[in-house]
Amino acid sequence: MGIVKISDQMHDNVRIASSALNRSINAQAEHWMLLGMLSELHPGLAHSEISQMLVHDQLAREHGGVLSIRELADAGRAPAGQDKAKGKDAPAAPRKTRKEYA
Repeated sequence: MGIVKISDQMHDNVRIASSALNRSINAQAEHWMLLGMLSELHPGLAHSEISQMLVHDQLAREHGGVLSIRELADAGRAPAGQDKAKGKDAPAAPRKTRKEYA
């Protein structure tokens, strides 16, 4: 955990959005940072596609797995379960469990 310095205007924006979306200020800031990171990793993806990646990640977390940044980076390259180049279902990548990250 660390401290990130942001402008007063950005802090106000985060505070307003966090209140509207029922998140803590820190959770809202982290959400926006994650969206920004994924947008830079996948400049061709729309917000809705990035949102689908986040939902996919949350489902994996709820079932004991956690996506690494590499898996998140690879997730936008082909639709879930679909190999773009061949149009076929791709084999599911093994997920690391929380214990494997420890």
